[in-house]
Amino acid sequence: MKIDVNSPVLSPLTADRSAKQASSSSLASAQSTTEDRTTFHSDSASVQALTNQAMQSPGVRQDKVDALSQSVKSGEYKPDATETAGAILESQLE
Repeated sequence: MKIDVNSPVLSPLTADRSAKQASSSSLASAQSTTEDRTTFHSDSASVQALTNQAMQSPGVRQDKVDALSQSVKSGEYKPDATETAGAILESQLE
């Protein structure tokens, strides 16, 4: 079967398709000129100061570790099993 592209039946379809393509092309160009933009500005000196402060903080509070270690060694540290279990259960619910 041969299809005649110059047929009067196909002419309105071709014209409609061309109009849609032109409309979509103009819409795309209009959208590209009105795109949203976001910029972030920060005071690099304050960011750098906060970064330095965080980097100088100790990862381990050695005084707390030493105090707990000493109380365990001396037998003074007596954790309550019920409180410990409750804290474990609560942390699982969060």
